[in-house]
Amino acid sequence: MLQSSFRILCMLLLALACKTEPKKTPVPLQENAPEILTELPEGSQIPEGMVWVPGGEFQQGAVAQDTHAMAHEKPPHQVIIDGFFMDVHPVTNKAFGKFVSETGYVTIAEREINWEEMKTQLPPNTPKPHDSILQPGSLVFKKTKSSVPNLYDYSQWWEWRIGANWKHPNGPGSSIEGKEDYPVVHIAYEDALAYCKWAGKRLPTEAEWEYAARGNSGNVIYFWGDDTNQLKDFANTWEGEFPVENTMADGYELRAPVKQFPKNGFGLYGMAGNVWEWTSDWYSTKYYKELWNNGTTKNPEGPKATYNPTNPYGKEKVIKGGSFLCSESYCASYRISARMATSTDSSQEHLGFRAVMDIPDPD
Repeated sequence: MLQSSFRILCMLLLALACKTEPKKTPVPLQENAPEILTELPEGSQIPEGMVWVPGGEFQQGAVAQDTHAMAHEKPPHQVIIDGFFMDVHPVTNKAFGKFVSETGYVTIAEREINWEEMKTQLPPNTPKPHDSILQPGSLVFKKTKSSVPNLYDYSQWWEWRIGANWKHPNGPGSSIEGKEDYPVVHIAYEDALAYCKWAGKRLPTEAEWEYAARGNSGNVIYFWGDDTNQLKDFANTWEGEFPVENTMADGYELRAPVKQFPKNGFGLYGMAGNVWEWTSDWYSTKYYKELWNNGTTKNPEGPKATYNPTNPYGKEKVIKGGSFLCSESYCASYRISARMATSTDSSQEHLGFRAVMDIPDPD
């Protein structure tokens, strides 16, 4: 299976070898707008480990007061969402371990690498890495020894580590023993889908994830409001100079167990920081403009195909929530509207997921 996390590795090898959006008033829901599933139907049971997220309308994308908002978070647009069930926290090592034990599933980070398949998502004539490097593994964070003037070059703090996977999150010698309640990481999109199928669930759409993250808080930057000074009390992020020193003001340098920080208004934990989470939406830089042009949209499911001019060879999905590596100076992606494009076969130390479920159809 293709490992596009190797794009970073290949970038390193290659080095060795050689608009402002228009303003528009959101379209309000009309009197004849579709009904929204807000209340849990009578007789429905909330599945264990999940919460009911009541449906409603919200503004998806950057809020006006967010000075960190990026172009791909704009323009903001109106969305209505039907209610659904959502995991109360990201899938843990314990839960993923049960899935693996019962199915024998092998994650992408543990599989042998097919170079012929991998190079189809790399620039033409990218040289093949040596066989000693082209082995199963994943991306692991590494601190730098000094300040990094160019924070756009993420290869400076990511390292391809052979043997890194969900059971060995920091590479050979590391273990998840005693960390059963930590979010599972090094999960590629295919891995998350396999778990969801086994659990009878699915991945959330980007709109569902963002709506759930707001927790009825309204148009604020963070799920607790607009006060950045409260960040350490509500999320596991990077404090200090990234990627040199983490002061651990929030109590953690890397990943934290689930439920260590306050839940949001819907009762969901970990909707900011700690680990990024997969959504089912393809990533497209054009998509928000399309939704904005369409007015209010109900239950959007993302664009039909991925489009990212900066990575024309990749097949990317949207991830949400930020991680323990997000800092104010780097990406500030613990903001509700923050989003990132990630290749479907990418697995990393700060990437996990949570699942959702629809109300079962009546028999």
